[in-house]
Amino acid sequence: MLMEIDLSAETPIYQQIRDQVVLGVGRGDLKYGENLPSARQLAQDLGVNPMTVNKAYQTLKREGIIVVDRRVGTKVRENPDDMIESEYLNRLEVTLAEGLAKTEDNQAFKEKVVSMLENLIEGREN
Repeated sequence: MLMEIDLSAETPIYQQIRDQVVLGVGRGDLKYGENLPSARQLAQDLGVNPMTVNKAYQTLKREGIIVVDRRVGTKVRENPDDMIESEYLNRLEVTLAEGLAKTEDNQAFKEKVVSMLENLIEGREN
């Protein structure tokens, strides 16, 4: 997976790394069970501090997106189906509610969210 970060962005680097992994999984670029580079290797590839990558990986681990096993390394979780009933959907609902609270045009917001979801699903199926 090709990862791009913007060192001048306001978004912290660890958050950019986290977001890129989540998008990679969501789009199907990263498959369930696929190994990720070690924190040291990814840090070297991106030109950032290894602690930054560690922080991103720890966040992803807490969120249930990846698993870390010192024997086999870091990889995308293999059984994603249990995420459906997890706190993930609760966080998603809060995020969507925040977006809805910030708009006056509920229909336009709905159309954008549905379009984003459809694009993610289509990209994954290809």
